[in-house]
Amino acid sequence: MSPDHRPEWQLPPGVTRGLWDYADNEVVADDYDNYFAHNKLFDLDEQLIARHFRVGTNGNCKLVVDLGCGTGRALLPLIRRGFRGLAIDLSERMLRVVRTKAEQDGLSVNCLQANLTQLDGVVDCAADYAMCMFSTLGMIHGKNNRQQALNHISRILKPDGVFVLHVHNYWYNLYDPGGPWWLLKNFVLSAFDRDMERGDKYFHYRGVANMFLHVFTRSEISRDLRLAGLQISDVTLIDRSRMRPLQLPWILGRLRANGWIFVCRKERG
Repeated sequence: MSPDHRPEWQLPPGVTRGLWDYADNEVVADDYDNYFAHNKLFDLDEQLIARHFRVGTNGNCKLVVDLGCGTGRALLPLIRRGFRGLAIDLSERMLRVVRTKAEQDGLSVNCLQANLTQLDGVVDCAADYAMCMFSTLGMIHGKNNRQQALNHISRILKPDGVFVLHVHNYWYNLYDPGGPWWLLKNFVLSAFDRDMERGDKYFHYRGVANMFLHVFTRSEISRDLRLAGLQISDVTLIDRSRMRPLQLPWILGRLRANGWIFVCRKERG
């Protein structure tokens, strides 16, 4: 399949040119598992997911929706444990890998190519669990678009359904080379440029120019979750290595954390 070089005005809401090129990159999809084979954050978030997602009993096979599933690295192990799975991703190439891996392991998975801001095709209260890992929410450009994605996630969860989310910390840039300068520059630009929000980053990533990522303050993401009707029940602060929870998180944890993994419940009523 030839690359999709559609013009900017035809890109879906919240999708930047860099993200579109990343999603449409066959090499990125095919090499995804090898590239991230030793990423310890994946081990940490899978441990937390396994702790909070409980297998159904008496034939009640619970549904997990993986939003921005990539190649299914977090969803397929849950299906092996006895969950039903819905894999959602912007990238058809990623979903192709998910299907291949599932077939090889004799697993059944439903796949949906969709933009996370446009999930009207997924019915209300369909999912027992949902997850949006590896800073996928931050790849959506625009505060209103990110809020729309969270609203959809809340809508498709059953009452008391559980949602697990990973995002990066805005203030952790204080510790990166050049990070303090980026914070200052981003603060100034966001005050004068309508298309730039505080926390918006553009960078070169895996051969893709101008990849986009929004990084959050703790208060910002907490507010966004509340607005979507998602009540935070547990927060894991991630340390510099991204291998384990942050030690002594009560000491300047909002500045020291590399990011957070939030566990939320959909509010009733």
